[in-house]
Amino acid sequence: MKQGIHPDYHEVVFQDSSTGFQFLSGSTATSAETVEWEDGNTYPLIRVEISSDSHPFYTGKQKFTQADGAVDRFNKKYGLSND
Repeated sequence: MKQGIHPDYHEVVFQDSSTGFQFLSGSTATSAETVEWEDGNTYPLIRVEISSDSHPFYTGKQKFTQADGAVDRFNKKYGLSND
């Protein structure tokens, strides 16, 4: 790798703002806020709005919109017929 052109890659703690779930990962993101991790070391803390702990796809609380009859409702509303 060329020296001096790549951002500093280091370990940071990401925290889900809605659930408080934290995980340690490598990143180039920086933060003035720090947190002590389970291993006793201090890492920069990056707050995120959503993670796998709160995302509906991963939690199983996903809402499905009902598409049954959507084409029929559209055709009825706009006067299109199958003639």
